[in-house]
Amino acid sequence: MTLVDYVITTPRLKLVSLTPSLLHAVASGDLTEVERQLNARVGVGWEEGVPAERRLEQLAADPSEQPWLVRAVLAMTPPRVVGSIGFHSPPDDYGRVEIGYDIVAGERRKGYAREAIQALLDCAWATGRARTCIASVSPHNTPSLAVIRAFGFRRVGEQIDEIDGLEWVFERALPARNVRGATRSPGSSRRSASA
Repeated sequence: MTLVDYVITTPRLKLVSLTPSLLHAVASGDLTEVERQLNARVGVGWEEGVPAERRLEQLAADPSEQPWLVRAVLAMTPPRVVGSIGFHSPPDDYGRVEIGYDIVAGERRKGYAREAIQALLDCAWATGRARTCIASVSPHNTPSLAVIRAFGFRRVGEQIDEIDGLEWVFERALPARNVRGATRSPGSSRRSASA
């Protein structure tokens, strides 16, 4: 299994890779074009959680990174973009990947972040390339800290991000465990992990 041209599907969500065309539309503020390409309404403020210019720079340097980078989180009923999720880059030489995610304010507390994280971690593990996931979270972002802890991430340090300031750094070995604690092996059926 690879992440190339792969829409990751869960019971309620589709995680759709943001192609350069979509990233250019986000970077230029053309959300009408984003909605046209994704065939779904875009949630208010969604574009603020998409590092479009940074990901375009990465893809210009190495297009093969596309499957690992940012994806739109689409809720299927009714079709709408509720967030974004992805890795900052492909796995490094040690099999480490750093996850990033954002759910628009009006769609939070519905379990979308947990469901999307579980699906993305399952797929990363299934590639055979990712062995450890890293997450960097502001110590003041209580909801995100709760999500990360629910997946069994443990704090391993801290860092100063040039944009976000102080972040606590967490990691966990893959395969991931869902919030109920059951081990999920690659290829197993996907279930919703409710908040």
